[in-house]
Amino acid sequence: MAMIRMAFLIGCIITSSAAFSQFNDSTHYLLTYSATGTFNRATEGKSYVLNNALSFDVNKKNISLNSSNNWVYGENNGSLNLNDFNSALNFDINRALRTWYWWGLATYTTSYSLKIHNQFQVGGGLGHNSIRKPNAELVISDGILFEGSNLYQNPETSGSHITIRNSLRVKYRWVIANVLVIGGMHFWQPSLTSISNYIVRSENNLSITISKWLSLTTSVTYNRYNQTNRDNLLINFGATFQRYF
Repeated sequence: MAMIRMAFLIGCIITSSAAFSQFNDSTHYLLTYSATGTFNRATEGKSYVLNNALSFDVNKKNISLNSSNNWVYGENNGSLNLNDFNSALNFDINRALRTWYWWGLATYTTSYSLKIHNQFQVGGGLGHNSIRKPNAELVISDGILFEGSNLYQNPETSGSHITIRNSLRVKYRWVIANVLVIGGMHFWQPSLTSISNYIVRSENNLSITISKWLSLTTSVTYNRYNQTNRDNLLINFGATFQRYF
């Protein structure tokens, strides 16, 4: 399964070419692939983390659609410590036309590090374009998600679970001199039935544009799944490839 995911992600970037534009009346699609990672070798042993992300955006006048897939794999001295996969599909209605808009979301997650066999989320809500400029954006959204998950760790948390969550998201992006891009996305998802059952997801990234289709990227990602009392922190360096068409 790991090799299949890697081949799929690499294959998508190989088939893309070096073209560039922005979303406009004739440009509605964006394909992005990021490959980042870290490697450490010392007398005591070696460790590495590979982070692959593939996304596809469709931007039309009344609706926008985003599909994203992220796979993180890591070993420490030959022992597996990361094998996390997340796939998400979200859509926004009238986001390009209005300050307030509707959104919908569906996600699938499996995570070795967070002790999640399978997790599904589906829901929707209301979003607000707090800042919407060509070089800067700030989006705040909130809504309700239905979640079904299958966990493993100990008798207290193992098995299937169903819950309703509130989902608060803050997303920002800032472009400086068309070269430096600072962005991030942060989620706070508490259960409506248990205050101790919450999810935190936070990602910040910094990109330096090298060409119209290539950027050097560094990212800091933190995940916390309190129901299994597990979290992870990833700091990665690598490259991002993108094509508008």
